[in-house]
Amino acid sequence: MKHFLLITAAVLALSACTAAPPATPPPAAPMTSMSGMPGMTPSSPPTAAASSTANAVAIKDFAFAPAATTVKKGTTVTWTNQDQDAHTVTSTGSGGPLRSPTLQNGQSYQYTFSTPGTFEYLCTIHPFMTATVTVTP
Repeated sequence: MKHFLLITAAVLALSACTAAPPATPPPAAPMTSMSGMPGMTPSSPPTAAASSTANAVAIKDFAFAPAATTVKKGTTVTWTNQDQDAHTVTSTGSGGPLRSPTLQNGQSYQYTFSTPGTFEYLCTIHPFMTATVTVTP
């Protein structure tokens, strides 16, 4: 047993003397995809503008994005559900023009605005999801 301890101590001492200094790890590459990480979804950095003049609205993360859209009269706006849960696009109050069917993941709804004004809408399944479209002449 005494010899074993002496040999072990000698091996450890020699390995400490001959070991190369630790190499500096290379800088981490920026992550471009989270597809290899189940359950993880990349998030976009916050934008300064809360409104858009685009004619596409994404339904994702239980929100309409953008929450405020401005378009010219005659423009068709398209809403696309990018969530796993179903959503609707429905005018608030009675008589509004927006009345989508229930949209499953990947489904879209379109509406062409022919009258100027501000149109508030929500998801009837998740009423906390609200947004507006402002139509200019």
